[in-house]
Amino acid sequence: MALKRGLSNAGAHRNRASGYRFPLAILIFFALLVPLIFFLGRGLHISDHSDISSGPGEKNLDWRERMALQHVKSLFSKEVIDVISASTNDMGPLSLNFFRKNNLSASWKVIGENSSVTDSQKDLTAVNARQETARVKVDDSSDDHAQALDPAKLARRQLREKRREKRANELVQRDDESIVKLETAAIERSKSVDSAVLGKYSIWRKENENENSDSTVRLIRDQIIMARVYLSIAKMKNKLDLFQQLQSRLKESQRAVGEATADADLSQSAPEKIKAMGQVLSKAREQLYDCNLVTGKLRAMLQTADEQVRSLKKQSTFLSQLAAKTIPNGIHCLSMRLTIDYYLLPLEKRKFPRSENLENPNLYHYALFSDNVLAASVVVNSTVTNAKDPSKHVFHLVTDKLNFGAMNMWFLLNPPGKATIHVENVDEFKWLNSSYCPVLRQLESAAMKNYYFKADHPTTLSSGASNLKYRNPKYLSMLNHLRFYLPQVYPRVDKILFLDDDIVVQKDLTGLWAVDLHGKVNGAVETCGESFHRFDKYLNFSNPHIARNFDPNACGWAYGMNMFDLKEWKKKDITGIYHKWQNMNEDRTLWKLGTLPPGLITFYGLTHPLQKSWHVLGLGYNPSLDRAEIDNAAVVHYNGNMKPWLELAMTKYRGYWTKYIKYDHPYLRSCKLNE
Repeated sequence: MALKRGLSNAGAHRNRASGYRFPLAILIFFALLVPLIFFLGRGLHISDHSDISSGPGEKNLDWRERMALQHVKSLFSKEVIDVISASTNDMGPLSLNFFRKNNLSASWKVIGENSSVTDSQKDLTAVNARQETARVKVDDSSDDHAQALDPAKLARRQLREKRREKRANELVQRDDESIVKLETAAIERSKSVDSAVLGKYSIWRKENENENSDSTVRLIRDQIIMARVYLSIAKMKNKLDLFQQLQSRLKESQRAVGEATADADLSQSAPEKIKAMGQVLSKAREQLYDCNLVTGKLRAMLQTADEQVRSLKKQSTFLSQLAAKTIPNGIHCLSMRLTIDYYLLPLEKRKFPRSENLENPNLYHYALFSDNVLAASVVVNSTVTNAKDPSKHVFHLVTDKLNFGAMNMWFLLNPPGKATIHVENVDEFKWLNSSYCPVLRQLESAAMKNYYFKADHPTTLSSGASNLKYRNPKYLSMLNHLRFYLPQVYPRVDKILFLDDDIVVQKDLTGLWAVDLHGKVNGAVETCGESFHRFDKYLNFSNPHIARNFDPNACGWAYGMNMFDLKEWKKKDITGIYHKWQNMNEDRTLWKLGTLPPGLITFYGLTHPLQKSWHVLGLGYNPSLDRAEIDNAAVVHYNGNMKPWLELAMTKYRGYWTKYIKYDHPYLRSCKLNE
C-alpha cells in the first residue's frame, strides 16, 4: 500500500510538472517576440523602402522580416505606420508637432497642450530653423536616397525643404533688420547728444578716439565739466580738502583754455594742467563717485546749458533783426555826402536826360521803391549790364525826402549808360493821403501807434525779440505800400516790372514783357513747396471772412520781381480790392504784418505763375541753396535778414551783389565802404 501510494504521488507530481511547462513556454515565446516586434518596427521604414521600392530585382525579403511586418501591420493602422515611417526618416524621433500637423484620429490628439506649445513656440523658432536648415543640408547630400523615393514623396520632401529654407531666411532677415534698427537708433541718440552739448562727458576716453585738431581743448572742457560735478558733490558730502583741490584745479584749467577753440591756441602749460586735473579727478572719483548723483548733476547742468542757449538764441534773433533794420554807417555817410553835394548843384544840372522816354509804352519800364542808395544802384547797374539794348530800358525810382537828394546825385554822377532814369519823392504825391489810403489813416490812430511803437514795452533783449518785427520801419513807410498804387503813379504805362532793392539781375529781362499773362494782372514766381508758403501761413483762417473767400492750400508767390499788367489792373480795380481788405483789417485780425498777405488777397485768382528760373529767392536766409540754380537764375533775391550790404550777410552769396559795385569810387572810399 505504501509503495502504491508513493507511486501515485510520483505520478501526480509528474502530471503537475507537465501542466506548468505549457504556460511557461508560452511566456518565454512572447518575451522573445515583443523585442523582435519593437526592433523590427523601428527599422520598418528602412527595410520597407529599401526592399519594396528598390527595384524589381531586389523584392525578395527575408521570411522573418515579412512575418514581422505582417504582425506589426496587424497591430497598427496604416495611418500610424505612415506617421512612424515619415517621422523616422525625415524628422528623426517622433515629435508631437508632426502628429499635430496630420489629421489623425481623436485618440492621437493631445488635450490641453495648446497654451504651452504657444508659449514655447516663439522660443523654439530660431532653434527649429537652424535644425531644419541642418537637416536640409543632410537631405541634400543624400542624393542616392532621394532617388530611391517615389515622385510624390520626393515632391513633398522638396516642398518641406523649401519651407524650412524660407523660414530660416526670414528669421535671419529679422535678426539683421533688428540689428540695423538698434544701430540706427544708437547713432541717432549719439547725434542728438553731440548736437546738444559740445564735447563728451567722459574724461577717461581714449586719446585716439578724437583725432580732431581741437581734441586737447575738448578734453580740458570735459575735465572742467566733471570738476564742476564733483565740486558740488564734495560740498554736499562735506569733503572740504577735496573741494578746495577741485576748485583750485578748476580755476587753473579755465585760465589755461581761455577762449581757445583749437589746440594751437593753448598755452604751453596746458598739458601740465590736464595732468594735474586728471589726478584730482581720479581721486574725486574714488571718494565721491555715485552713479545717481553724477547723472543727476550732469542732467541739471545740461538743462541749465539748454536754457542759456535758448536765451542766447532769443537775444541773437533780436540783435540780428535790429542789425537788419538799421543802415550801416558807410551807407549813411554816403547818403549824407551825396545829399549835400546835390543841393549845392544849380537847378539846371539836377535834371536827367531822355525824359521823353518816361511814358513811352514801347519801352521796358521798371518800378523801384527804395531808401537805400547803394542797393538801388546795384539793381539798376546789374539790369543795364545784362540788358541786350540798354537804351530801351526806363527806370522809375521813388524814394523818401531824406534820400531824394542822395538818389538823384548818385545817378547824375553815375548815369546808367543809355538807359533812362527818373527819381521821385513819395512825400510829393499829394493824392496819397489818409483820406484816400487806409494804411496812412490806420497809422495815425492811437491804437496803431501803440501797437507799432510800444510793442508791449519789452524790458530785456530776449523778451523784445518777438516784438521787434512789429516796429520794422518798412511796415510804417509808404514806400512799402506804394506797390498797390502803380496805375496812379504811372498812369500812362501799360506794363511795368516791379523790383525790390535787395535783388540782383543776372540776365536780360526783356523776355518777361513777352510772357502771356492770360488776362491775369500779376506775373510772379510761386514759392509753395509741398506744405510751405501757402495761404494758411500768412492769413488767419479762423476768421470767417478769410475762411469763406480763400483756399488755405492755395499757393503763395513772391514779391521782388513782378510783372504787372496795368491795363488789367485798372479794369479789375485792384487798388479798390486792396482798400476793401485793408479797411477790414484795421484791428489786424485778418493778417498781422507786411505787404505780402494783402498782396495774396488782392491778387487772389489774378496771378500767373512764372518759371522759377526767372526769380530765385532765399539768399538772405538759406545757406543751402543750389549754386547751379543761383547761377542760372535771371534774378536772385536776398530776402531775409542777411542783406548783402550788412556785415551779417552770408559770404558765399555776397559776391553776386558786390560785383556790381565800384569800390574805388571816391564817394565809397571816403565813407570807407569796402568789399
